[in-house]
Amino acid sequence: MGKIIGGITTSHIPAVGNALADPEKRNDPYWKRFFDGYEPVKEWLADVKPDVAIVVYNDHGLNFFLDTIPTLAIGCADQYKNADEGWALPQLEVFPGDAQLSWHLVESLVNQEFDPTMCQEMLVDHGFVVPMQLMWGHLEGWPVRAIPLAINTVQHPLPTARRLYKLGKALRNAVESYPEDIKVVVLGTGGMSHQLQGERAGLINVDFDLACMDSVINDPEWLASKSITELIENAGTEGAEIIMWLAMRGALHSNVNVVQKHYHAPISNTGAGVLVLENA
Repeated sequence: MGKIIGGITTSHIPAVGNALADPEKRNDPYWKRFFDGYEPVKEWLADVKPDVAIVVYNDHGLNFFLDTIPTLAIGCADQYKNADEGWALPQLEVFPGDAQLSWHLVESLVNQEFDPTMCQEMLVDHGFVVPMQLMWGHLEGWPVRAIPLAINTVQHPLPTARRLYKLGKALRNAVESYPEDIKVVVLGTGGMSHQLQGERAGLINVDFDLACMDSVINDPEWLASKSITELIENAGTEGAEIIMWLAMRGALHSNVNVVQKHYHAPISNTGAGVLVLENA
């Protein structure tokens, strides 16, 4: 059967994509500590060798715009392309998908009373691309098949934190009912605290970010109990993306081992965190 071997959380800041395109920036004082935090992540992935990555992210207007935004959308294609989204990010090699597994996930999620939009064609933006680059961009080609799972964190009303936690549990059921032996890693992306507009533009709440990281590890119910309003008050309007970390956490067992925990701020006016958790 399918098996979820672990989960990763990461910020998906577009400036990271630009920095990754310039090798000299890896040792720049502004970037070095941030990138150093991902070295243990890459080592872990090289060791466990997942077959598939389910990437939980939010689209920023490339595939969906304000006139039509699904709360939950899943890619059901054999490949995914990225395109120019206005950040001058380089267009990368096509990402291989796994349509067969995607359709299995869709059917299982529907049977568990989730209603995903099914996308047989899907463009992926920096929310998906930057995490893929951080994990595997140093390699020749993409060593995993990827499944984009897009969550609306742009147009209110947003799904609740608890809804995303339940989605993660439903994903675990779906993967474990897959008849083929595959190893899956779930990426929960976005955040951490940041606000890009208004009187609080530039907000970073380090204490809340660190509390969220501890909650994801040890007490996901604490974060799952937060309303979207509470998350925005503490982490900023865009900081509400942290709900997608709960989808990763819900896909794991209750007890987890921490492989990596790293936090750095600021990166492009954002608190940036990365976790690697594996089932105990």
